[in-house]
Formats: sequence, structure tokens, C-alpha cells
Amino acid sequence: MAMAVGCVVAALCLGEPDVTPTTAVAALVEAGHPLHVAMVDVRLPRALLGLAGGAALGVAGLLLQDVLRNPIAGPELLGVSSGAAVVVATVTVLGLGVPLVLLPYAALAGALVAGALVLLAIGRTRSPDHVALVGAAVAAACGGLVVAVVGLGTQGNVVMLFRYLLGSLAGRGWPHLEVVAPWLGLGLVVAALLARRVETLTLGDEAAAGLGVPVVATRVGAVAVAAVLAAAVAAVCGPIAFVALLAPHAARLLLGSVSTRRVLVPTALVGAVLLALADLAARTVQYPVELPVGIATTVVGVPALLLVLRRRTTRGVKTGPAAGSAA
Repeated sequence: MAMAVGCVVAALCLGEPDVTPTTAVAALVEAGHPLHVAMVDVRLPRALLGLAGGAALGVAGLLLQDVLRNPIAGPELLGVSSGAAVVVATVTVLGLGVPLVLLPYAALAGALVAGALVLLAIGRTRSPDHVALVGAAVAAACGGLVVAVVGLGTQGNVVMLFRYLLGSLAGRGWPHLEVVAPWLGLGLVVAALLARRVETLTLGDEAAAGLGVPVVATRVGAVAVAAVLAAAVAAVCGPIAFVALLAPHAARLLLGSVSTRRVLVPTALVGAVLLALADLAARTVQYPVELPVGIATTVVGVPALLLVLRRRTTRGVKTGPAAGSAA
């Protein structure tokens, strides 16, 4: 929590111009302060959006990794980010005249449609692998549509679309935060209600069913919650990679626990801090040029993903002989 507050303070202080925390607070509370508009309408909502978006992605990643029993599962498997990208690409390239204030909601609708297609396709399957394959197929189809639409664009709108497709918090304000915040609140509540059942699923479907857990309903419910959380973020910030992957692993490492219930809130906090820090880096490392936040998360995420895979492989090698000797 302290790190999240520190991220907000840093976001308020860093920029053009750089200010001290005292000046930042004064600019927030004094309507006549020269920096009041910049603080209240630009820096503060962007900082809060980074925290909210990161928290939503972290929880989505945790749910997917546990219900699919896959340590590298993420919202990308659900196609929701690609669904949002299809809508934004279509509106931008074809000039459909959707008001800017309504564009996030249109993108959210596209993301939810993609997620709904995945849920309908998996039906009553009991196989986590089937869920991942269906989600990957929907994501690939949406990605192909995005490429096709981009091919119709001009140089001007393709540049703007390219920044969205890399993930960005630039130019986001209170209306964008208002899209994410309600879904985050709802998602956290439902995730908390599902946490015990999701944790039981990590023992295996047969064991969970033996303990009275409705396996299919729990899996579909958790995937649906993850889809909604990821869709809300993708609608306003674009596809942001690796936050959903890294946050659960970091929370488990910090707590020394794999319990879904215990790491739920810490995962949300870690995700919030990860995205907020990535956004700070994206807008300050090459100032005055601002990088898409997706580049910052990818630079950190790729090595971290390799470490996760190496750690998992090493564990498999170590446990193999032991299992053999036990047999």
C-alpha cells in the first residue's frame, strides 16, 4: 500500500515541470494554483488509472493461472484485448464518428464480445487446456482482423492506432478511470467470493469435485471475471502485456504462499504498483519523448517470464528422480 501511495506521489511530482511533494499537494487543493489543472485533470487521474488498471490485470492473471493450472496464463488467452483492439482499429481507421467519450465503452463492448465467444465455445468443458486453446484461437482471429483493418488506414491514423496497440496511459483522464473503476470493484468482490473454490481447483478437477466444488461453474465464473477485468483495462489503455503474468508470481514470492485467498489482495496491489511504475518509466526515461507503457512492461516482463519458465523446468528436473525413486 505504501508503494502505491509512493507511486501516486511520484506521478504528481515528475513531469514538466518537476515539483516537490509540498507543491504538488498545494496544487491539488488550491483552485487558483497555476498547476491546479495539470494536477487534477492530467497527473492525478492518470496515476489512479495506472493503479486501477494494474490491480485489475493482476487479479485477472491470478484467477486464470489458478483455474487453468497454468503459471503463464493471462488475459491474452481470452482474446479480450484483441476484441477491444478490433473496435478501436475499426473506429479509428474507418472514421466511424464515435465520440471520444464513448470510444472506451465501444472498446469495452468489443472486448466483452470476444470474452463471451470464449465462454460460449468452452461450454461445459472440464479441461483447462481446452479453455486455453479456444481463447488463443479467438485472440488469433481478432488479431487477424486488426491487421486487416490497419492495412486500410492512412499514415496519420495508423500512428495513433499503433500507440494504442502497444498500450498507453497518455492522454487518459477521469472519464477513462470511470470506465475501469466500477468493473475493478465488482471484479474484486466476485473474485473474493470465488477464491476458495478457485484455490480448490488447483488440487485438480477430480479432487475439487470430490470436495463438493462445482468444477465447470467455478472455472467459467473465474474466466468470466478475468475477462471483464482485462476487458475494462484494454478498452481504455490498450493491450498491456505481462502485468497479469508477473503480479501473481511476485505476490506469491513475497508472501511465500500459493493460496489464492491469501494472495488475492497482495496480487492486486503488486499489479497496481507494477503498472504505475511502468507508466512512470515510460513517460520519464526518454523525456520529452513518451514511450508506450506496453514497451516498459515488456522490457521487464520477457526476462521475468524466462525466469518463471526456468524455475518451473528446474523444479521438474529436481522432482523427477525423487518421484522415480519413490515409485
